Amino acid sequence: MATLSAKQTLQLRTQLHQAVIACNDRCLYRSAKWAAELLNSFPEPDHDLDIASDTEPNSPTGEGDPWSNFQFSQDGYEARLERREYPKFLMAKSFFDCREFDRCAATLLPSLVPQEPITRDLSNVTTKSKPKSTNSPQLSQRSLFLALYAKYMAGEKRKEEDSEMILGPTDGSVTLNKELSRLSNILDEHLSARGGLQSTNESQGFLEYLYGIVLLKGKNDVLAKAWLLKSVNHCPWNWGAWQELADLLSSAEELNEITDHLPQNIMTFMFHIYCSQELFQSTEKVHNEINQISSIFPNSAFLQTRRALLHYHSKEFEEADGLFADLLSRHPYRLDSMDSYSNILYVMPSRPKLAYLASVASAIDKFRPETCCIIGNYYSQCSEHEKAVMYFRRALTLDRQFLSAWTLMGHEYIELKNTQAAIESYRRAVDANRKDYRAWYGLGQGYELLDMHSYALFYFQRAVALQPWDPKMWMAVANSFANCGRLQNAIRSYKRALVAGSYLDNGGGAVSFTSSADPLAGAVGGALDPEILYQIALLFERDNNMDEASAYMELTLAQEEGPDEDDLPPGAPLSSAGGGIGITQTTSKARLWLAKWSFVKQDWQRASELANELCQDGVEVEEAKALVRDVRARLEAEGHVGG
Repeated sequence: MATLSAKQTLQLRTQLHQAVIACNDRCLYRSAKWAAELLNSFPEPDHDLDIASDTEPNSPTGEGDPWSNFQFSQDGYEARLERREYPKFLMAKSFFDCREFDRCAATLLPSLVPQEPITRDLSNVTTKSKPKSTNSPQLSQRSLFLALYAKYMAGEKRKEEDSEMILGPTDGSVTLNKELSRLSNILDEHLSARGGLQSTNESQGFLEYLYGIVLLKGKNDVLAKAWLLKSVNHCPWNWGAWQELADLLSSAEELNEITDHLPQNIMTFMFHIYCSQELFQSTEKVHNEINQISSIFPNSAFLQTRRALLHYHSKEFEEADGLFADLLSRHPYRLDSMDSYSNILYVMPSRPKLAYLASVASAIDKFRPETCCIIGNYYSQCSEHEKAVMYFRRALTLDRQFLSAWTLMGHEYIELKNTQAAIESYRRAVDANRKDYRAWYGLGQGYELLDMHSYALFYFQRAVALQPWDPKMWMAVANSFANCGRLQNAIRSYKRALVAGSYLDNGGGAVSFTSSADPLAGAVGGALDPEILYQIALLFERDNNMDEASAYMELTLAQEEGPDEDDLPPGAPLSSAGGGIGITQTTSKARLWLAKWSFVKQDWQRASELANELCQDGVEVEEAKALVRDVRARLEAEGHVGG
């Protein structure tokens, strides 16, 4: 991405400034906050920019200029409508800000006032009662959006009230927003009158965004995606629309499919970075994209957070910790994504830093979902799982759409052996975000504890499909295959775990799961995980393939010393030779197995050597001493017979 000229930078500032105002007018406060933070992340100018004295925002900046494709333009008719209804609009907006959603909607659209008692189920309202004035041209797009959005929020509020307690009988999909059906009808009529999806009429893009949300809540994902794409083309600076669109993408392939339908501007660039992080695509290309756009927004907390999360997904915890720590020092009152920082500190582990983060977040706002998750993670690390559950439930009480809290609460229920509650928590997490591999993995764990191995295998496979370079996922798949009696599948999965572990150790080396050759071949030459090798050997033993079992036990034992120079692959540095893991419980178990196998094969010398080494290891000493005595007795017997 080329550096912007002064004129392009000025225009970009103008567009972001207009976006903040437009989103605030429509009470889309999260989108307004996002745009305002981006507006203030430009490098500090050498002199004050006077936007009013410079070129007009609508002036052309050159053919094919990607920065000039969007303005909050509106025709004169819309402008006259907005001026005429402005006093009423201000009153309605003040009602919305006070969370009087029904009153806000009725102020702008009196036809939304119920004609019967409010207790009546609004989903039963017949089409005859739909007002014709809802799509009347006498109401501006801005006012119509605010009225319908207020009604949507009123329905969400009543849905939260009806849901009652977390994981209660009325929680989850049992309780619905009863306004969705009526809102869908109104929006469908209004947008169809303007030409529908094929319309080329001037639009501000917000009504399309709201219709996309309503369709998404109604599980109509295909149509929701189409309207959200139309929304971001009309109004690319509404970050909420991009987030809803990202939630509909489940793979990098789906992201590539819609790229041609996205506007050619800087927001598409931002969207690609965001989706890549959400889809765990931590590649050099994505990091380069962040570097390029950071040259325009060097002070962007959003971009630094994306970079930190990419390092987190790549298990580069030190780098992620450094970025989040810098973010916290520069924005000490910003809690956005700090729950992810607490996850990083939890797995590092770094209890002092996690305790400090919990105290800082609590001092800023005790009743933010992020704060509750941070404190919950702290109590979890202290093994106080009941308190951790309490804080995760509090986070969900504050915001049922705070997805990470469902997954974290599921982890705690696993620790508390409350398997049913854990499964239900994980299920809520995957219902809300099907890209959360941790929730899929948690579901697999839950069913594994219930000895339902076929179910566990299904969920582990969903997890590994989302996170194919995590050896932990492949080990879980392999264990489920083994429990189902599918030994060859289990062995192949363990080998893939070895490849994934080698990939991470080499910083993303060139290994592939699609090769027709043995997937283990690309991983040999560095230190391999002895536990995985040992499990492969045991599987070969179960399959009565003793030669392969013995070979993998030898390979397990070899990890104590690491590879020799002769074993290194071409081009590998000599410094990678040696550097074994030393004696571990796993390698000692492999040594005992080999000693017994040598005894069975009557290789007395090898059996004696391995048994004596076991005595020095301090693991399985009694069994090793017994084996030494047996070997000595056999040698003496053979010597006596020979004499």
